[in-house]
Amino acid sequence: MIMRRTGPVIVLLSSMLLTACQSKHEPMATDGLTDFANRYAQAWSGGDPAAFASFYAEDGSLVINDGEPSVGRKAIEQTARDYMTAFPDMLVELVAVHRDGNHVVFSWHWAGTNTGPGGTGNAVDLTGYEEWTLSGDGLIRESRGHLDEAEYQRQLNAGSEGDGSES
Repeated sequence: MIMRRTGPVIVLLSSMLLTACQSKHEPMATDGLTDFANRYAQAWSGGDPAAFASFYAEDGSLVINDGEPSVGRKAIEQTARDYMTAFPDMLVELVAVHRDGNHVVFSWHWAGTNTGPGGTGNAVDLTGYEEWTLSGDGLIRESRGHLDEAEYQRQLNAGSEGDGSES
């Protein structure tokens, strides 16, 4: 007589399937997140807007200080191109990255000189952060960037008449 032990096998198979499904959709581990954030900062600094935009989902969005959103990779690529053209020596560095609920907070340090066409010639040196919502495939679905706009304008226009520091 052959005894079938299907109970434990079914439990084992169910457990394996559940684990596989969870790991596929589980958020990126901290070390992977740090690597992603470092590569993202390097892409901001790299002068290649298409490489930068590749960190975003096809329908992703980037908003800076509640401004007009750049939606889709082409629009994000254009926004990056505008910054990279205005600040050709731009350097973005990762300060910290961590999870905050369903979001990832990417804190950065940005420095560059506004020597692009029509630029002021002034340097900016700022810190800020982005709040990311990641897509299921680990790309950025939404980024909400934040920086001190008044300080940015002050540095950008320092020494200019009407430097934007009036309130």
